[in-house]
Amino acid sequence: MLNFVENGTQSDKKSLLIAHGLFGSARNWGVIAKRLSEDRHIVTVDMRNHGESLWHDSHTYDDLAGDLAEIIGNFGGNMDVLGHSMGGKAGMVLALTQPELVNRLLVADIAPIAYAHTQSPLIDAMKSLDLSKVEKRSDADKLLAELIPETSVRAFLIQSLDVKAGRWRLNHKALAANMDQIIGFPERMTGLYEGPTLFLSGGASDYVLPEHRPEIKRLFANPYFAKIPDVGHWLHAEKPREFEASIRAFFDA
Repeated sequence: MLNFVENGTQSDKKSLLIAHGLFGSARNWGVIAKRLSEDRHIVTVDMRNHGESLWHDSHTYDDLAGDLAEIIGNFGGNMDVLGHSMGGKAGMVLALTQPELVNRLLVADIAPIAYAHTQSPLIDAMKSLDLSKVEKRSDADKLLAELIPETSVRAFLIQSLDVKAGRWRLNHKALAANMDQIIGFPERMTGLYEGPTLFLSGGASDYVLPEHRPEIKRLFANPYFAKIPDVGHWLHAEKPREFEASIRAFFDA
């Protein structure tokens, strides 16, 4: 069972399920979820092997889609679904295999294809951190700086560090073992999702390219494409207000 956080109350609008990306958590989406909850019910999950959710040896997109289906089943009916990166792939597999559970789908900066950019070096860096030397988050930041030069990447990863408990809220072993599954996508999916699907990408990101559109259109009967200018893969963190506006425009349509 996934750990999840609820914001807002049921209204005449569909509940919205938010699935984060690799190394993320429900807490990363707290501000956006709170803003969106002004007029709808929001459910933000910790994906398996992340946050406070259970750890599993297996981490495939069939697993992740099944986890999301279980959450939706607990509330009954169907939901709008928003997924970023890994969460976007999980949302796509859910929509393709159990379309009755997904009312509308927003996929943030990812396509239904296999990528080549392994994230294993980040896992190795996190595992190398001597937690006995970490008394506050700034300690972790300094120790990781040699291996991870990007300040924003370090800040994001450290959000999953429980300093008091001296542990990571990430199952590094399972994520490393399943990295090929995570950066991949189930081959030759045969489903067709007919609901509205928005592929929202960052204008400075190369995750969703024109050459990906034929495969998107093969799997999604009603795709829409939009970009937020001058942002990369972490579009929801770089321009949260613009991202929130895009969410509202699509799901309120």
